[in-house]
Amino acid sequence: MQHRRKHGQYHRFAAAIFVLGLIAALPAEAASDRIWFGGNIGLSFGTVDYVEIAPLIGYSVTDKLSIGGSLVYRYRKDGRFQPSVSTTDYGGSLFGRYSVTPPVFVQAEYEYLNYEFVRPDLSTGRDNFGSVLVGPGFSQSAGARTSFFVLALYNLTYDSNDLRSPYTDPWIFRVGVAVGF
Repeated sequence: MQHRRKHGQYHRFAAAIFVLGLIAALPAEAASDRIWFGGNIGLSFGTVDYVEIAPLIGYSVTDKLSIGGSLVYRYRKDGRFQPSVSTTDYGGSLFGRYSVTPPVFVQAEYEYLNYEFVRPDLSTGRDNFGSVLVGPGFSQSAGARTSFFVLALYNLTYDSNDLRSPYTDPWIFRVGVAVGF
């Protein structure tokens, strides 16, 4: 099983390099008009502190189709345990986004996470997890080349019986900002 996971990691890494290489190979004047940046920042403080940073870069292949990638870092400190337990997750994703009709789009994404989980004895362990996510989104212009987006993704690989999954629900909701340069 571990060998299979490592082998799959190389394929995902190669796919990411390929996509970035395609973007880099485009003429500068064409690429700069079609590249956009964005991301999510999540903050929550209280009994459970949560911080998420997820920058993304996208490339508009056509007026309706975009491809891109994102990095993610998550930190949690859970004060419900004595002593409190802190965990971190990191990873990335590759996505395709199709504009159905402005402002509605659909997105398909492959996400890979290296995440830390809490064991019953309150020690932590790490595991790798891949998720296939699909769902609709809504993008609202906020000025010249800037927009806000809302996205509802369903995790097709979610298994409620998998106790080591990084997700407790098949639905993932995101809100963010995208800026084109």
